[in-house]
Amino acid sequence: MPRFHRFALALAVTTSLVAVGPVLAKAKSANPAPIADLVKAVDIPYEAFMLDNGLRVIVHEDRKAPVVAVSVWYRVGSKHEPKGKTGFAHLFEHLMFNGSENSPGDFFEPLQQVGATDSNGTTNVDRTNYFETVPTGALDRALFLESDRMGHLLGAVTQEKLDNQRDVVQNEKRQGDNNPYGLLRYEIFENLFPTGHPYHHSTIGSMGDLDAASLGDVKKWFSDNYGPNNAVLVLAGDVNVATAKAKVQDWFGDIPRGPEVKAPATSIPSLPATLAKEVKDLVPTTRIYRMWAIPGLNDPEAVPLQMAMGVLGGLSSSRLDNALVRKDPVAVGVSAVAQPFEDAGILLVQADVKPGVDAKLVASRLDAEIASFLASGPTADELQRTAASYLAGTISGLESVGGFGGKAVTLAEGALYSNNPAYYKVELDRMAKATPAQVKAVAQKWLSRPAFSLTYTPGERTEGGENRGGAVTDGKVTAPVQPDRYWNEALGDVGPDMGGASSFADRSQLPAVADLKALDFPAIERTKLKNGVEVVFARRTTVPTVNVAVSFDAGYAADPHSALGTQSLMLSLMDEGTTSLDSIAFAEAKERLGAQIDATANADETVFSLFALKPNLGASLSLLADYIRNPAFDAKELDRVRAQQLNRLKAELNNPNAIASRILTPVLYGADHPYGIPPSGLGNAKSVAAVTRDQLAAFHSAWIRPDNARVFVVGDTTLAEVKSQLDATLGQWKAPASAKPVKHFDIAIPAPKPRILLFDRPKSPQSVILAGKVLDAKGGDELEVLRSANDIFGGNFLSRFNTNLRETKGWSYGVRSRISGDQDRLTWVAAAPVQADRTGDSIKELQSDLKSFLGDKGVTKEELERTINGSVRELPGSFETSGDVLEGIRQIVKFARPDNYYETLPATYEAMTAAAIDAAARKALSADGLVYVVVGDAAMVKPQLDGLGLPVETVSLDN
Repeated sequence: MPRFHRFALALAVTTSLVAVGPVLAKAKSANPAPIADLVKAVDIPYEAFMLDNGLRVIVHEDRKAPVVAVSVWYRVGSKHEPKGKTGFAHLFEHLMFNGSENSPGDFFEPLQQVGATDSNGTTNVDRTNYFETVPTGALDRALFLESDRMGHLLGAVTQEKLDNQRDVVQNEKRQGDNNPYGLLRYEIFENLFPTGHPYHHSTIGSMGDLDAASLGDVKKWFSDNYGPNNAVLVLAGDVNVATAKAKVQDWFGDIPRGPEVKAPATSIPSLPATLAKEVKDLVPTTRIYRMWAIPGLNDPEAVPLQMAMGVLGGLSSSRLDNALVRKDPVAVGVSAVAQPFEDAGILLVQADVKPGVDAKLVASRLDAEIASFLASGPTADELQRTAASYLAGTISGLESVGGFGGKAVTLAEGALYSNNPAYYKVELDRMAKATPAQVKAVAQKWLSRPAFSLTYTPGERTEGGENRGGAVTDGKVTAPVQPDRYWNEALGDVGPDMGGASSFADRSQLPAVADLKALDFPAIERTKLKNGVEVVFARRTTVPTVNVAVSFDAGYAADPHSALGTQSLMLSLMDEGTTSLDSIAFAEAKERLGAQIDATANADETVFSLFALKPNLGASLSLLADYIRNPAFDAKELDRVRAQQLNRLKAELNNPNAIASRILTPVLYGADHPYGIPPSGLGNAKSVAAVTRDQLAAFHSAWIRPDNARVFVVGDTTLAEVKSQLDATLGQWKAPASAKPVKHFDIAIPAPKPRILLFDRPKSPQSVILAGKVLDAKGGDELEVLRSANDIFGGNFLSRFNTNLRETKGWSYGVRSRISGDQDRLTWVAAAPVQADRTGDSIKELQSDLKSFLGDKGVTKEELERTINGSVRELPGSFETSGDVLEGIRQIVKFARPDNYYETLPATYEAMTAAAIDAAARKALSADGLVYVVVGDAAMVKPQLDGLGLPVETVSLDN
C-alpha cells in the first residue's frame, strides 16, 4: 500500500479521526468518507517550550496507555559530513549507545529493566534521532539516559569502543551490500547529485573513511553537533506539559549550549543530459529505473509530486500496473515513488522485466507510459483513490505515540525540518486541494528533465561497495532509501525485547522507577454467525478504524508436497478480482474506500485481513467477503501471476538469508513433514509452473470454507454491530458436504545429523550462518521459561551471543537465536550474518557460548533480573495499537490459552528462578545436535569450516 514519505501525513489523520466523529458519522456506508472531511479536523494537540540552553521541547498528551514516547532529534546527518569523513554521523549514532559518563554500561540495559519498547536510533541524510517508549513510571530514567548522553558523553568514549563500533558498522555495510540490489543506493545518490553536493554520498560511508575515523575526530563531531540548541525533544503519551517542564529542566537544563550548526549549501540538481548506466547483480530479472532529483519536503510541489507518483506507479490500480503488468504483461512488477528529504529528494520509476520479454521493449513501453501520464495528467478519481490509500494505508500502524512512525515522529519532523511541529497540516491541506491540473503541471515540470536511466541485469557483480555507501532491499518500492539503524532490522529488531557539563541533577545513580501500571488487556467477546462461524471481538475506540482477520486452519503446511507453492499462487490469483469485479475494478474499489484487503499465510494459518475506516466498514466487509468467497480465478490472469511468483522465487534464490532457510528447514523436519518445506511458501519453480487453474480452485474449495474459519475483529465498533454486518456477508456462506481436510503432523521427524551444509555464493562479503534443531515441544506448551532462556542466550540485543559477536568482537551487525511460533513441533535456530573471514571463528564462538550457557555458566542474577523486569514491564506498551491486540487475541485462540493469558504473565515471569531457566534450557537445547547451514564464498569459507570437526557437505538448491 503506498504511503507518503513522511509518516507525519498519515499520523496526523490518525489523530484527526479521533476528533472527527460528527464528520465521519455523516458518511454513508456505501460512500467513502470524503477526503476533505477527514483532513479538516486533523489535529495533534501539543504544547512547546524552550530551555535557556536552546533545547526545543514539544509535549503531546495521550492517556490511552500508561507509556510515554521519548524522541530526541539532532539536526545532523550525513549531509553535514566533510570530505573524507563519510559515515561519521551514523558511526557516532552507534557510539551513543555504548554508555555515558554516569551510565557507563550498554544504553539498553537500564531500558530493558523497565520494559522499554520501540527503542532505536537512526541516521539519514538530514538528521540523527534516538527514541524509546517507556512506562510512565520510568520517564525519569529515560530522560536521565538521554540527557546524560547529550551532556555527559565524551568521558565515556574510548578507543576500544570506537574500534568495536567501527567493526559493527562495517559489518552493517557488508550485510547491506551482500543483498540483491544492495549497491543501488550508491547509484542513486552518486548519479543524481554531483560531486560536492551534500547528498552525493550515502549515510553509511566508505570503508576507507570509516577506517580513518580517529578518537579525536568523533569527539569533535559530538562537540560540534550534539548541543541542546541543535536538538528537538518530543514527549508524547501519558504526560502533561507541567510534568514535562519540571522533568526536562531537571535533566537537561544544566547542559551548555553548543556551537551553532551551519547547514550546508544545497541545490536541486538537474542532469545536463540523459545519463544511462547498466550494472550486473545477483537479481532475478532485468530491472529498469528512471530517476530524477526533485524538491525537498518544504517545497509546495513536494506533495503534488507524491500524489502523481501514486497515480503513476504507487496504487494497485496505477497506470503502470494496468498497462505493463495487467493488460499487456511485459513486466512482473512496477512502482513509482517520490521521496523528499529536507533540501531535495529523489523520484524513482521502475519496471521488472517479465522473463522472456525484450528489456528494450519494456524500457520503451515504460517511457511511453510516463510520457502518456505527463500528457494526460491524473483524473479526479485517481487523486481521490491515491489520497484515500495514502491516508488509510498508514493509519493501521499509527496508533502508537512513538517508535519509527508515531505521533512523536510527526511533531519532531515538523519542528526540525519546517520549524513547525504542525507542518503535517500544511501537507494535508496541499493534498486535499491538489487538482488534476496542478498535479499534471508539477509532474511535467520535474519529469520532463533529463533522467538517470539505470538498468540492473542478472549476472555476477563487477564491483563491490567497499568505497561507496548505502543499501536498499528488493520489492515494490514505497521508500527507496531507509535510514541506517542501530538495530539490525533484518533480524526483526524493533527494540530491546527485546561533553563537559556541570550537573545539578543527581546522576550518581539511575532514577528509581515509580509505580508502574499493570496491563489491562481489552475484554474478549465471542459470538457465532448464522452459519456457525465463531467471531472473537475486542473493542478499541482510540481511532475510528476496524481491523478484521478471517483465519483458516490451513497455512503453508496444507500445501500438497507434490505441488509446493500452490497456496501462494492461489492467494496471489485471488488478488486479481472476483466473479463480479475484475482485477482493476477490485483494486479501485479497495482504494476508493481506503480499505486494505489482503491475504497472507504462515505455517499453520491462511489469513484474509481487512483494515477499514469506521464509516466505510459495511462496504469494506462486503468487499472482503466477495474476495474470500468468490474469487474469479481468471485463467487469463494466472499466467501473469505465475510469472510474478516465479520471479519472487528467483529473487529468493539470490538472497543469502532466504537460501539458508530454504536449505535448513526441510533438513530439520524431513521432506515429508508438513513443516519440511521452504518456509516462504513460494514452493519450487517446477511445481509453480505446472499448477493449473482447476488445482487452485480445488485447493480453495477444500481449505477456504466456513467450517474451517474463525473471524477476529478489533476496533471502533460493537460486537452486535459487526455481527450484523458479518451475517449479511460471511454468515450466508454454506459449508460443502465434503469432510474437512487434515494436516498430518504424525509423520516422524528424522534424528538430527550434525553437519555443515555449505552453499557457495561467490564474492559474498558476509557469510550467513544458521544452526538449528527441532525441539521436543509444541506451540501450545507452557514455554515461557524456555523462551526466557533463549532471550538470555541469543534472543535479544543484550543476549550473550549478540554481546559476544557484535559488541565484543565486532564480527557482525547482529546475531540472534529464536524459537519458532508454530502450532506443532517447534525449532530453535541461531542466525548469524558475519564477515566472511570470521565464518569458522563465529561457529566456534556459537558452540562455545552455548556449551558454557548449558554448562557451568548458567543464568546470572543480573540476567534473571533483567529478563523478569523487562518481560513484565513491557506488557502495557506491547498492546498499544489495535493491530497488537488483534495479534494477541489470535495467539490466545491458536494456542488455546485463557482470555486473561497476558494479564497472568507477570506472575509467571516473577515466579521464574535461575535454576528453572537453566533446567529448561539444558533439557531442550544442546550444542552437539545442531545442523549448520553456511551461505558464503566457498573459496574463502570452506578452509575455515574444515577445521571444526564436523562433516562439511557442499549443497545446491534444485529449483
